[in-house]
Amino acid sequence: MNEDAPPPQRKIIHVDMDAFYASVEQRDNPELRGRPVAVGGGVRGVVAAASYEARTFGIRSAMPSVTARRRCPELIFVKPRFDAYRAVSQQIRAIFLDYTPHVEPLSLDEAYLDVTEDLKGIGIATRIAEEIRARIRAETGLTASAGVSYNKFLAKLASDQNKPDGLCVITPARGAAFVASLPVSRFHGVGPKTAEKMRRLGIETGADLRDRSREWLAHNFGSSADYYHDLARGICHRQVKANRPYKSVGAEDTFLTDLTDPAALAAELDRISQTVWRRIAEKGLAGRTVTLKVKYSDFRICTRARTLGHSVTGREEFLAVGTALLQTLMPPEKGIRLLGLTLSKLGAEEGDAPAEAPLSLPL
Repeated sequence: MNEDAPPPQRKIIHVDMDAFYASVEQRDNPELRGRPVAVGGGVRGVVAAASYEARTFGIRSAMPSVTARRRCPELIFVKPRFDAYRAVSQQIRAIFLDYTPHVEPLSLDEAYLDVTEDLKGIGIATRIAEEIRARIRAETGLTASAGVSYNKFLAKLASDQNKPDGLCVITPARGAAFVASLPVSRFHGVGPKTAEKMRRLGIETGADLRDRSREWLAHNFGSSADYYHDLARGICHRQVKANRPYKSVGAEDTFLTDLTDPAALAAELDRISQTVWRRIAEKGLAGRTVTLKVKYSDFRICTRARTLGHSVTGREEFLAVGTALLQTLMPPEKGIRLLGLTLSKLGAEEGDAPAEAPLSLPL
């Protein structure tokens, strides 16, 4: 064996279920098929998922339900059934494991698969992806989109290209050119704030990013310079890793105007808690520490945390602890521009596989 030989070209598949929660509801209730459906809702609730019929009206996840109803008066809200979604997700994961043990779930409805050496000896990643998609349709009655490429970054981008029920393959020969044509806002690791900073610096596409030197990137983006330099060339070294435990799950939101009214802040915290608890429920996690994050108008950050002697029993208790922490800061000394809520000291519920750590996303 030649120890100096380069490692084999990876074969990565990213599978993403199409409008997963809403599609399960439409599958299980024929009256919902072909109609605009949103999972979630409530008086001050948010949309957890939207069917493709609803998305034509601009309805998306994390949108306040009142806004969604305004955009589509015919929208049908259904309560989430995470037990049903988890059951389907387990069916899908069993299909994945027929092809490779290297499965990294990101949530109930998406996962990375490394099929460089597949269990069935098929050898062609595109054929494996096609077979997986066909089995998902046959065994669950649902559709999935898939991206196939030589790294995780490109595989995930590819899975979005031909949704719904599509397949996209990005070969090593096409990788750099594919990235060059995309807006940097679609790049993994480039959040809204970084994308806005890049736009101010004249970087809007992968080609713009590729044209900047490492030195220039280091000056403007510090330790992220090498990562951005590689992404602009279609290079990504992140490995598919199964069973990586989450350390925390959270969400935060920056308001359009600073808030000082305790009732308004409580309402925002309620909305944020719904988003966090949806992520907790869909991953089958449990945790004991609730952390509140507050950013004031002068950008000073304050955190408060409480660790319970038991796992948080549900969203109501999660919100109650968060609200109690918020009350210790009332009335606010300054306007509040951001609230965040996080659950940590996590463990998976029995029978659920853990996933990647950590997870804290903007709403």
